[in-house]
Amino acid sequence: MSASPSAVTTVPTLADDTGVFAWWRAADQRAHHAFVAASLGWMLDSFDVMLYSLVLAALIQDPTLQLSTTVAGQLGALTLLSAAAGGVVFGVLADRIGRKRALMAAVIIYSVFTAACGLVQNVAQLAVFRILLGFGMGGEWATGVALVSETFPAKHRGKALAFVQSSWAIGYGLAAAVNLVIMPLWGWRGVFFVGVLPALFTLWIRRKVEEPEMWRRTSDASRGRIGELFTPARARTTVFIILMNACCLFGWWGLNLWVPAYLNLPPERGGVGLTAAAMSWFVIAMQVGMWLGYVSFGYIADAVGRKRAYVAFVLMASVLLPLYGNLREPSMLLVLGPFVAFFGTGYYSGFGAVIAELYPTSIRATAAGVGYNVGRIASAAAPFVVGSMAGTRGFGVAFAITGVAFFLAALAWIGIPDTANKELAA
Repeated sequence: MSASPSAVTTVPTLADDTGVFAWWRAADQRAHHAFVAASLGWMLDSFDVMLYSLVLAALIQDPTLQLSTTVAGQLGALTLLSAAAGGVVFGVLADRIGRKRALMAAVIIYSVFTAACGLVQNVAQLAVFRILLGFGMGGEWATGVALVSETFPAKHRGKALAFVQSSWAIGYGLAAAVNLVIMPLWGWRGVFFVGVLPALFTLWIRRKVEEPEMWRRTSDASRGRIGELFTPARARTTVFIILMNACCLFGWWGLNLWVPAYLNLPPERGGVGLTAAAMSWFVIAMQVGMWLGYVSFGYIADAVGRKRAYVAFVLMASVLLPLYGNLREPSMLLVLGPFVAFFGTGYYSGFGAVIAELYPTSIRATAAGVGYNVGRIASAAAPFVVGSMAGTRGFGVAFAITGVAFFLAALAWIGIPDTANKELAA
């Protein structure tokens, strides 16, 4: 079904159809506001959740907490399990009560409980706040994907969602910058306290964002039914999407949660031995590669199809990750890091478009929540597995496991159809 005039306004001029930013010019103000809301929500989600990875080495070395690498990995796993639950719940809520209200609730939850992590006195308290933070974190992505997918023209959907996804790299980079400035002044507690600031963003969402017309036209009775994802016509696709995403998320979190600690921990603990400041700069450099990967993927996927682009990226990641984990020379890690981030994360720009094009409006956010977050349940093992392997066998073996996960993700695409630029179903 074609997008309604009230949802998307296009001007059929040559300027709208050409150029790097044609995707932006072809959309109306409602779409622009949806894009800003989803992008900033995802950026601030990244900012809050990745603060943990950036202060992880400091937490491990804090005598008050007595946190081992194994327990640190378990806390990361708990956060991801909570995020999986939150993603499914908020996906259903976004279909039932609206994308806007679900997005606001998710942002408030992850902001408040990130700041609360700065108050903890023991590991148990940290675990509780990370679980609550994860619940809100998991809810943001599905709502943002549905919001943007339903307001942008089909031919530019992949690019719009690519720029939304790229905001994760910006948020991660901002978190590294905050760590660089705040850690020397107020320690890891001060870094967590800064995480409350995204809550203020909900004021803008409340005033500016409108529900997509496509969602308004769906009947209440048909919204948010998880069972609709597993009808005979959809079950095979849904299962393979979950498997593919589980492998990708295992690789992503196994890498990104442990890279800062890998760079920062001393050699006798299996790390490279960079200072906290140097580690932050290395992470920022990786976020440049991550951002370029996210954005590039959108253009590539719109041009050659989601499947071919996805498989190419994850196969490259499966090769680069083991190499990265076996290097100890800082200069080589600095050079290779952005390429690892480019291929090891860029493919996620296409996931939202794949979900949007395979499922109808009444279950679109539900599909995004289930497809992304049920896969996250399996990936929750990644922080623990990588942390345990790093502690016993070294980071080279630990990151090689994430490479295998990316290879399996490529194989899972055998059961997922290619849907590039398909008009959304009502």
